[in-house]
Amino acid sequence: MATINTYLSFMGNTEEAFEFYKSVFGVEFVGGIRRFGDMPNNELMSDADKRKVMHVGLPIGPGNFLMGTDALESMGQSLTFGNNFHISISPESKEEAIKLFDGLSSGGTVTSPLEETFWGAYFGAFTDKFGVQWMVNYLQPVNN
Repeated sequence: MATINTYLSFMGNTEEAFEFYKSVFGVEFVGGIRRFGDMPNNELMSDADKRKVMHVGLPIGPGNFLMGTDALESMGQSLTFGNNFHISISPESKEEAIKLFDGLSSGGTVTSPLEETFWGAYFGAFTDKFGVQWMVNYLQPVNN
C-alpha cells in the first residue's frame, strides 16, 4: 500500500523553513537539498530561481516525511494560505501509481501528467474535484 506524506510550498524561503524544522526534529535531510539549478535544460532560468529549492525531504518518524519546494513566480506559480501544500502519495508499483492517479484525479484538474521524470520517478500532480492538491511519486527501481 502507498505511503502518504505532506509536501509544503513556500515563496522563496523553503530552505529557511526546513533548516528550522531540521533543528526542531533533530534529523538530517534525505538526499540533501535539490535546487532548480540541478534540473536539466535550465538555461533560461534566472540565477535567483536556480538557487531556489526544488525538493527537500526531512524524515519524521518511521516512513513519514515532511517535504518542501519553492514556488517559482517566473513559472506562473503563486501561493495563498491553503494552497501551499500537497498530499504526496508514494505507491509501491507503477500500476498502483496509475490507479491512484486516475482515480483521485477523476473530475479534477491535472497540473502535471503522470510521466517519467529526470529524477527517476513516475510522477504526476493534480487538484481533485474537492480542491485538494495531490502528488503521485513512484520511485522506480534502479537497473544496474
